[in-house]
Amino acid sequence: MSPWRAALHNAVGLGLFAAVTVGAIALTAALTSDRIATNQERVRQAALLEILAPGRDSALEFDLSDSVSLMSPALGHRGPKTAVRARLEDQVVALLVPLRIPDGYSGDIHLLLGIEADGRIAGARVVEHRETPGLGDPIDRRKSDWIDSFRGRSLGDPPLARWTVRREGGDFDAFTGATITPRAVARGIGRALVWFEEDGRELLEASP
Repeated sequence: MSPWRAALHNAVGLGLFAAVTVGAIALTAALTSDRIATNQERVRQAALLEILAPGRDSALEFDLSDSVSLMSPALGHRGPKTAVRARLEDQVVALLVPLRIPDGYSGDIHLLLGIEADGRIAGARVVEHRETPGLGDPIDRRKSDWIDSFRGRSLGDPPLARWTVRREGGDFDAFTGATITPRAVARGIGRALVWFEEDGRELLEASP
């Protein structure tokens, strides 16, 4: 085989190898992306039901198909997000909103916050965080029930100034060796309740 034919043969072989490799990477990325999105949606749906279920008949079936788009800097949003209006027998019983808290110890903390029509907290669940294991991760319901301490509270119970940890004059416990994470969550939820009173209530009546 002449040198130029050998070079052409090698070039074609390398091109085919590169094309196959790129295709395999793209396919793997697509499959992984779909799997991640599916898992994230599964986590979100489970969190929605966990937020609504306590204190209610476990046999009740909530309609979570009524969603509304919103974007609020007060909730830490950087782009459009989707809130869910939970219904029972066609009556809106709670608004479930995504909340991004930017001042965690290790970065953003993402929650789903359920707010009853009367302004009380139905519940909250952390769905994503990077807080230090063993120190900041008790915000995760799988680690502790600390996040449940917000259930039933509302703006004024306590007053906004006390939506922080006890060592700073607030109403909520900190963790042993960790103050920044629980303080961030308490303050973030307090800000979300202010948003609800000022802007969020109108979403309860918006068109589906």
